[in-house]
Amino acid sequence: MVIGIIGGGASGMAAALAAAENPEVRVVLLERQARVGRKLGATGNGRCNLTNLHAAVRGYHGDEAAFPAFALEKFPPEETLGWFEGLGLYTVVEPSGRVYPYSDQANSVVDVLRFALEKPNITQKLGFEVDKVKKTEEGFLLAGNGESIHCDRLIIACGGLAGTKLGGSMSGYRLLRSLGHRCTRLRPTLVQLKTAWGGVGGLKGVRANCHAAVVRNGEIFSQSTGELQFTQFGLSGPVIFELSRDVCQGGGEWLCRLDFLPDISREKLLEMLEMRRKTPLPAGELLTGILHNRLGRVLTQAAGIGSQQPISGLDRAALDEVCRCVKAFELPLTEPMGMDCAQVTAGGMVTEEFDRTTMESRLVPGLYACGEVLDVDGDCGGYNLQWAWSSGRLAGSHAGRNT
Repeated sequence: MVIGIIGGGASGMAAALAAAENPEVRVVLLERQARVGRKLGATGNGRCNLTNLHAAVRGYHGDEAAFPAFALEKFPPEETLGWFEGLGLYTVVEPSGRVYPYSDQANSVVDVLRFALEKPNITQKLGFEVDKVKKTEEGFLLAGNGESIHCDRLIIACGGLAGTKLGGSMSGYRLLRSLGHRCTRLRPTLVQLKTAWGGVGGLKGVRANCHAAVVRNGEIFSQSTGELQFTQFGLSGPVIFELSRDVCQGGGEWLCRLDFLPDISREKLLEMLEMRRKTPLPAGELLTGILHNRLGRVLTQAAGIGSQQPISGLDRAALDEVCRCVKAFELPLTEPMGMDCAQVTAGGMVTEEFDRTTMESRLVPGLYACGEVLDVDGDCGGYNLQWAWSSGRLAGSHAGRNT
């Protein structure tokens, strides 16, 4: 029996290894790029946050919220760690539950998977883009690169549209649509947010731990606490990725409200600044030692205070305005960065058309789908790769069964 797998990313490699555990099965893994795992090698800023010990169904999104539950229970993060250990990967777990390769190199993850694929019953066809899929009485006929490949069962693991520079594409959606499946609206998530605030360029590269709240028409849309990074165009970092799903999708006024000292009350901060009035320093140094120097100066200026004014001359009202800027700084949001900058695609193939216990299509027998091509996206911090491993292994193990 031949199992065809389209896509050599995280879910496709997991599916291939699971299917190949049956020695009577021959797996043909088709990847349109020159090597497998290219996108995986760039995740986590090159570190690869390969899972999260807290990954559970509540951390996933899509029109059918419970769809990922079975796959995650069948192959949870603990089993993922054991699986990778068996492949030769040494990992480290951070207090947040995020898991990284001990080497701190994403290529370590890609390499152990690549080595594992070197099995007698796995054939890799790289640089092979599947243009058409046809259902036949015997199975499936795949056409591409001027040749045709027959397989008895087919797994589509092409990934999503996000990260187009690294290989994100519409191919998986297109192939599944040609077989009768429907797709929801696609939009970027785990993505940077643009702001219309003119001062953002001056803070490019500055990082800060903060509480961030996205506000739409005066009401909180989403909020989280973590590391923020300013970019040339706006806001980035884990806390922004956590909030970015569906931000600026729809009309109204969108703001990001930032508290740069979430563990200190406004009253305590005011007390700290009052003490600084005894120093001969200029106002540009008012927040030195409390916040990043560049950020402190920008916030002081945003409070309407000249950087060369003496701190000793600032009245209570001026200090109170600085506290407001530190504890509730608001930036107007315009739009998320595009799919080329997004880490994950929100939306995908309609999950009610697939069996959550096998990943098999309810419309086309012998057809499976897994990973990001489905309408499942997870929170920031290893959730999406855990979905890739869990759904990929579930699809591969069922497709590889003799019955």
